[in-house]
Amino acid sequence: MPLHIPGYRRYVTILVAVYAALWLALAIAPFDRHDWMLENALVVAFGLGLWASHKHFIFSRISYTLIFIYLCLHAVGAHYTYAEVPYEAWWRSLTGHSFNAMLGWERNNFDRVVHFSYGLLLAYPLREIFLRVADARGFWGYFLPLDFTLSTSALYELVEWGAAEFFGGDLGVAYLGTQGDIWDAQKDMACAGLGALLAMLITAALNAWLQHDFARDWSESLKIKDARPYGENEIVRMLNEPRDPQR
Repeated sequence: MPLHIPGYRRYVTILVAVYAALWLALAIAPFDRHDWMLENALVVAFGLGLWASHKHFIFSRISYTLIFIYLCLHAVGAHYTYAEVPYEAWWRSLTGHSFNAMLGWERNNFDRVVHFSYGLLLAYPLREIFLRVADARGFWGYFLPLDFTLSTSALYELVEWGAAEFFGGDLGVAYLGTQGDIWDAQKDMACAGLGALLAMLITAALNAWLQHDFARDWSESLKIKDARPYGENEIVRMLNEPRDPQR
């Protein structure tokens, strides 16, 4: 078990302690307290999920580090509200130049960066889950994290829309953070998908270099494992299957 690896528990404990300190510091006087509470609702649920499952499923240190970085970025966005994160002012104070002008941006794109980071940083931990729980192999070990990232990004945009409609007013506008862009939701999903795609391409390239049976594993994963059609045929089979009275 990873917990028996020297330094593993200490490393994870340090990550938790650093994140907790950052989160508590940024919880003090956020730009919009109500928006901060909305932004952190999913974080609390996610944290409780990690805590509840840690005795049964333990991520690698790489995955915990990626999760840590993503949560830190989100904590900053929640503190300022994503549309108001003053990265432009920070960059100007350090360099005397405009960060947005350097990249050709016309809006505060911190939200897009975090959506991209959602895919880039969390696709690998998701891959660990699919490999170790769903026994995904080859192609599916790369496709499913990308698919999950895109589907949850779409779900989040729907939740965000519903919350904005429910609360309305300035809180709804702050939570949506569209900054007047009618394609904001689509661009956010595209950023997350691009991040996940990049993460999986990097992972695939690394595995192709290190894994001797990479091509065979990929090929085997795409072979048909059962040639029988399911659907109505499987329903008929289950209906005709003798019932076990003990069940």
